[in-house]
Amino acid sequence: MNIDYTIQVWREDQQFVAHAMPLDVMSSGPTPAGARAALYEAVELFLATAAAMDSLDEILEESGYAFKQGEWFSPIWVAMERHSTPIAA
Repeated sequence: MNIDYTIQVWREDQQFVAHAMPLDVMSSGPTPAGARAALYEAVELFLATAAAMDSLDEILEESGYAFKQGEWFSPIWVAMERHSTPIAA
């Protein structure tokens, strides 16, 4: 079984942070590639632990996945946008 997810990577000081959406799993590393590699491992461990605890279906449903014809489908992203909002000082 494969679980699809989308990754965002950004820089925080000297580290890069990778976030798997919609699973809401995060990890970091010294480079974007390092952050992605750490995230892949974190996602695998997260899903394996959820399966071992018999809560994988519940977690996937709560994350917006749909189970159809024996397969899990991730939410369909409509847009990923960057916005800014002014703050009164």
